[in-house]
Amino acid sequence: MKVIVQRVKEASCRVDGNVYSEIGKGFCLFVSFKEGDDASVIPWMAKKVANLRIFEDDEGKMNRSLKDVGGSVLSISQFTLEASTKKGNRPSFTSALSPDEANMLYETFNKTLKESYSLNVQTGAFKQHMDIALINDGPVTIPIERTITDD
Repeated sequence: MKVIVQRVKEASCRVDGNVYSEIGKGFCLFVSFKEGDDASVIPWMAKKVANLRIFEDDEGKMNRSLKDVGGSVLSISQFTLEASTKKGNRPSFTSALSPDEANMLYETFNKTLKESYSLNVQTGAFKQHMDIALINDGPVTIPIERTITDD
């Protein structure tokens, strides 16, 4: 499982020109799953995201989490994070998890963030063409990856 975390002032998802979801201050997450991923990676990733301290405290240090600042999450499924560019110029996505399995894990991840960490989580539209707009605050972008073989 791979998550790209972007600290944002605001973010939105549009489908067919219409606002599908939007948040103010918080995280815009780009989420992907690869072959071999299963539900066992989700608790660790959800805890990492929920507790990630990348908001500034009163001294200007990154020391505050989403809950500390009352932030929200816009979670976007993005299988293209699993692209391989080792050969040629056309990316290969053969390592990406099948859409049905990925959607199940994506929904479980979002549900875990909501239920276990009481976060306001908005989502993108799975398997739809989406236009994502965001104002990256900082900019701060943090990649997080977890496999079932990690300790």
